[in-house]
Amino acid sequence: SPRDFGIAANTRWTPNGITVAGGHGSGNGLNQLSHPQGLYVDDDQTIVIADHENDRIVEWKPGATSGHVIAGGNGRGNRNDQLNLPIDVIIDNETDSLLICDHGNSRVMRWPRRGGTKGETIISDIKCFDLTIDDNGFFYVCDFGKHEVRRWRVGESSGTLVAGGNGRGYRLDQLSVPRSVFVDRDQSVYVSDNNNHRVMKWVKDAKAGIVVADDQGLGNVLRQLSSFAGVLVDQLGTVYVADFRNHRITRWPKGAAQGSLVVGGNSKGEQPNQLDGPAGISFDRHGNLYVVDLYNNRVQRFSIDRSSC
Repeated sequence: SPRDFGIAANTRWTPNGITVAGGHGSGNGLNQLSHPQGLYVDDDQTIVIADHENDRIVEWKPGATSGHVIAGGNGRGNRNDQLNLPIDVIIDNETDSLLICDHGNSRVMRWPRRGGTKGETIISDIKCFDLTIDDNGFFYVCDFGKHEVRRWRVGESSGTLVAGGNGRGYRLDQLSVPRSVFVDRDQSVYVSDNNNHRVMKWVKDAKAGIVVADDQGLGNVLRQLSSFAGVLVDQLGTVYVADFRNHRITRWPKGAAQGSLVVGGNSKGEQPNQLDGPAGISFDRHGNLYVVDLYNNRVQRFSIDRSSC
């Protein structure tokens, strides 16, 4: 949830990213990733990545040239020591455990962060796409099968509906294939409503959402989004969107009719100023921006441009 990342309304990021994980082609070596998806950045800048096609969760320490496997990595399967196309991961610091969207097994798993050889299923039969956690230890799960987001405590059997849940559709009380979720300090939930090409904000206990980005139809001008992935919100209420097919990160200040470019947007490619399918996004506590660059099989870090502060 949004801590004060030192981000101001005029903050800019350097256009060239630095590769902090992967970047050695697609593969299952410890210095490689294969179509990575979600990530979580801990306070010490350790990165935890859902290494999707390698069926594992990997951790990369700051400055490391390779990662190490902290969950899965035992082949694709549905045993408790296996994962099947994991798509997101978060750290629950309260219990020092990982919460994993085990996409191919339609389950959410909890796995000890250190030295755990297997996990436990805490939610089953869920089409999980994304996870986040709030300051109170509640976690939120994007369910693209039911077009809803629910808030959970470990041990609950059904969770609490916080967004969508009224069937697939375009009304303000509906979602269509929700892809990513973020929660702020007030427990407002932001959802990338993928097939509706918009980002929705659901205030706590609201029966419908409000549009905070896009709603202009599919496209690539800055007021539009195309098949997007991660969503992130800073303490000013500015919404950051990983615009997947447009290969860029854009941001939408409160009330903005269009977004502005943050990084990428130089057509798809593998140069430091390019992205190819940005998926998960995160800040560290210094305001540096981390982007999972899916088709480049790497994670890029874009530092705050100090001359803009």
